[in-house]
Amino acid sequence: MTTTALATTSTAGTDHPTALLDVDGLTVRFRLPDAVVHAVTDLRLTVRPGELLAVVGESGCGKSVLAHALLGLLPGNATVTGRARLHPPAQEPVDLLGCGERRLAQDVRGRALGLVPQSPATALNPVRTGRRLLVETLRAHGHSRRNASTAADQLAVDVGLDPADLDRYPHELSGGMAQRLVTALALAPDPPLLLADEPTTGLDRPLVDHTLDLLRRRCDTGAAVLLITHDLAAARRVADTIAVMYASRLVEHRPTDALFDGPAHPYTAGLLDALPDRAFRPVPGHPPMLTH
Repeated sequence: MTTTALATTSTAGTDHPTALLDVDGLTVRFRLPDAVVHAVTDLRLTVRPGELLAVVGESGCGKSVLAHALLGLLPGNATVTGRARLHPPAQEPVDLLGCGERRLAQDVRGRALGLVPQSPATALNPVRTGRRLLVETLRAHGHSRRNASTAADQLAVDVGLDPADLDRYPHELSGGMAQRLVTALALAPDPPLLLADEPTTGLDRPLVDHTLDLLRRRCDTGAAVLLITHDLAAARRVADTIAVMYASRLVEHRPTDALFDGPAHPYTAGLLDALPDRAFRPVPGHPPMLTH
């Protein structure tokens, strides 16, 4: 299959006055000793308050690179161009690609822009219990010591953990428990926009549904979620809009029902046909090479 650019919905890259996040022309390249990897190419999208946008696509298409680029967490061999502006409520807009590391660390990461990381085992401090991690995060965002402990227990319940589980160290948690803990840590500062990178990894179906419902409720209060997922059923259940990435490009960005009822791009149609409740037909051919 070859990559074909497709006109997306009018929500993409429009710098709409009500946008919470506006991304226009985002391009990410990784320079290797003998090649350049084209990880994200000319991506445009907009996320509005109260919206849950799901970004879907196969492994290696650029979904996680998108999230890391917005947070300034790419390695030193990355080159990033384009524009990404965050519009936190009652604050000045932030140029995420040009504001510098100090601004990102002080005002953006974990405050205006939260992240549920894809690999919780590497994101958790191994010498702190879950409770200490949560309490430290809550206190850093204005909670008193007493209120922070109570709020930590409530966050545990919200993500499907027993509060007693917070007294364990990361190595004592199962993969699913660690996943729920990093979700609680991302929610603790109550960021207006949450980037959730595969937040249901390692969870059984009831906990997948629980986590999706939690993210949906955040949007119902006016916050927004950018959900990165391989799970098309999950995206269909909770997303307002779905953006499909293929070979570093966003090839389709439409309301969820419209996308499932009539995909406009052949790759999207192939993804839907590969679902177990459909014909379960694999997408033919091979993805294009992203190294040059």
